[in-house]
Amino acid sequence: MHIGEQYHSFILSSRRDRRVRDRFQKMVLNLLADGDDVLDFGAGTGIDAKAYAASGHKTFVYEPAEGMRDYLAHHCHEEITREAVVMVGSPLACKVHAVTANFAVLNYFADHDALFEELSRVVRRDGFVLVNMLNPYYLGDARYGWWRKSRMRLMRNGRYAIPSESRIHHFLPRTVARAAAPYFRLERLTPHGLGLATDLFMFLLFRRA
Repeated sequence: MHIGEQYHSFILSSRRDRRVRDRFQKMVLNLLADGDDVLDFGAGTGIDAKAYAASGHKTFVYEPAEGMRDYLAHHCHEEITREAVVMVGSPLACKVHAVTANFAVLNYFADHDALFEELSRVVRRDGFVLVNMLNPYYLGDARYGWWRKSRMRLMRNGRYAIPSESRIHHFLPRTVARAAAPYFRLERLTPHGLGLATDLFMFLLFRRA
């Protein structure tokens, strides 16, 4: 099975992931005004892009992984044909009201300073960036040795990387907010309180300064 098709099937079959995606999409659509356009950064197989386009938002999609891109072209074929979804080779190829990055896309970056500087040239004034990142406070990870070994690095440096081939990085919210400044300010962090211990993902909403 094609890698993009495998991912697509897996993530749609996971009830937990569907709930997370539904919350993320709902937040995006509540923030967008009628006719606002959006860049889906790290768009995967186009699941979110298809939903945004269905709600009347022209959606640019940036996906660097070839396998994902190929399946995105299949999944969003009709939307691409009528230019409701537009594939771009670089985020800088568009100017939009919002950038979204779902399911830990930003956790693959070791540093966000250059990324947010680039996104500042993509997002219009008063626009926003909404990202879904791995929650570094999630207690479900406490069963893993790497989580216990990395707690002090997280508190000291505001980040750490899992010692694996994927090199996934975890970040404190304030570390991401510091990287986003001065171009963006952190406007909202979800969840709050006990949710920070029980939710695998956190949503960070940044407003263009």
